[in-house]
Amino acid sequence: MGERAKEWLLAAGAGAAVGALSAAAVIDLLSRSKRRERYARDLLESNGMTTGNTRSSKHLGSLGSSALLSDEVVSEQLTRNIQFFGMDSQKKVTESYVVVIGLGGVGSHAASMLLRSGVGRLLLVDFDQVSLSSLNRHAVATRDDVGTSKALCLKKHFSMIYPECQIDAKVQLYDASSEEEILSGQPDFVLDCIDNIDTKVSLLAACVRRGLKVLSAMGAGARADPSRIRVADLRESSNDPLSRSVRYRLKKEHGIEGGIPVVFSLEKPKAKLLPFQASKEEETPSDYQIVPGFRVRIIPVLGTIPAIFGQVMASYVVTQLAGLDFQTEPVVNLDLDHYRILHQRLIEHEELMYGTAEQVLVDAEEVMYIVKELWRGRSARDQSQDTGRKMWRSVNELMLVRWDKSKAAGISNLILVKFSEADAHESTTLDRIKEQEPEFYSMVSRVLKRAEMEFAL
Repeated sequence: MGERAKEWLLAAGAGAAVGALSAAAVIDLLSRSKRRERYARDLLESNGMTTGNTRSSKHLGSLGSSALLSDEVVSEQLTRNIQFFGMDSQKKVTESYVVVIGLGGVGSHAASMLLRSGVGRLLLVDFDQVSLSSLNRHAVATRDDVGTSKALCLKKHFSMIYPECQIDAKVQLYDASSEEEILSGQPDFVLDCIDNIDTKVSLLAACVRRGLKVLSAMGAGARADPSRIRVADLRESSNDPLSRSVRYRLKKEHGIEGGIPVVFSLEKPKAKLLPFQASKEEETPSDYQIVPGFRVRIIPVLGTIPAIFGQVMASYVVTQLAGLDFQTEPVVNLDLDHYRILHQRLIEHEELMYGTAEQVLVDAEEVMYIVKELWRGRSARDQSQDTGRKMWRSVNELMLVRWDKSKAAGISNLILVKFSEADAHESTTLDRIKEQEPEFYSMVSRVLKRAEMEFAL
């Protein structure tokens, strides 16, 4: 046989071998693809997605984190997390159970990243529906989801992202009557993404009482600077009206002064609640409430900030679940010593006037709010003067006293006055002030009413 013929035969044999290998590879690829499709379909069905059932059935993922993470699809999907945490820590995440309450801009992003990080079981709770205006900040909702429950919307999308997760969705309002149903089952973490202060305070108090780990989101609306978002204890949060109100209510109603981590922004809100606008003259805000007591006025929201809040919450929780040890950056408030002095001055004045300081219902953080936000560092009787940089020179000559001596020294009953004005105020009555100085009386009443509204008193 000639050399040329041998070359042809060798080439033909090699081609046949390569063809056989290629065919085998294609067949294997198609087989694996079909197996994955069947696997995903079975999981979707077990998640109730084909029946519309909102309760999770038995999942393949419930076989255990070791078996689940050994699956080629799951291990590849979570490979970056496994590389970051290590297999043992990722198993802790995969075995965990997290409850997310409030599924708007913050909660949807937090829940989404918990899911993508491999959390094994999620309970998603929200009574509200997806609206068109939700789409500027919601993690997964589309126009097709408008009008559907936020909880069921997330469950639908989540079951296509990571079908191994056991997902329960409750179209429900959290309150005292639903506490046991929502918080039972020993969740490893609870995420509070609620924007209603009454419900938020109730949830946080319940978590503390039950000994559950909870992370709470404070105000994300009307802010634009992502570099000022922090995680800290509730006692350290500042420049946030919602934080102040929650802190005050928890202390006053439940005796809780701290120990709750929160995500908040050091940035002052750049806008306030928009005024209510009815489509008909006879309509009132209550006509638009989905649930009685929930606000219908809205606050302007830059969609990126709630999303970052949610991402921060998910990162904090996942690292906690995995056992990754890190320390959050401390919040430094260089002015706080000044307010502690004013707080101590108030305590001493109360003891002198009333024989006890038991009726002092504010702490140094709340004194800061009263002095800076309500009275702008000036005496209530000197509100026209612009002290500017000389604020602390003025504050060093000021003190807090009760406006109404029959009420406790709380946020909505304290005015800032000069030392020389304090004695005169203590020796008069509100009726006399109202009669002799009606403009001053009205001005102080308006300011204190603002505090009452901001703290939902």
